[in-house]
Amino acid sequence: MDTSYPREDYLSHKREPSPAARASPPPRDHLIWSLFNTIYMNFCCLGFVALAFSVKARDRKVCGDVEAARRFSSKARCYNTLATAGSVLLPLLLAALVITGVLHLSKLAHESVGFFTYQFSGSDDEDK
Repeated sequence: MDTSYPREDYLSHKREPSPAARASPPPRDHLIWSLFNTIYMNFCCLGFVALAFSVKARDRKVCGDVEAARRFSSKARCYNTLATAGSVLLPLLLAALVITGVLHLSKLAHESVGFFTYQFSGSDDEDK
């Protein structure tokens, strides 16, 4: 009984990839990401612009125009990235500015209280 595994047979018969495997995958339209950015109402309505390009990319993909779908998909991804970055960074920047402003004003108020206390006590001694 021969128990050897015929490995050479499997290595010599390489299959050619099918035409569907060789073709690049269809472009993504980023529609869900665009919807999220549109609903979130971000800076300069970039989510709405991204949604328009996402819908155009989906339409071109359905029609079979893959190259136009790639261009629209790339633009939708760019606008979605800008919208997401603006939606995350602008509130963080605003919060940081408010916090530093409050800290600065509290320090200024603390120093001015000492100044006004000194002025009032000095004027009371001069009147007597």
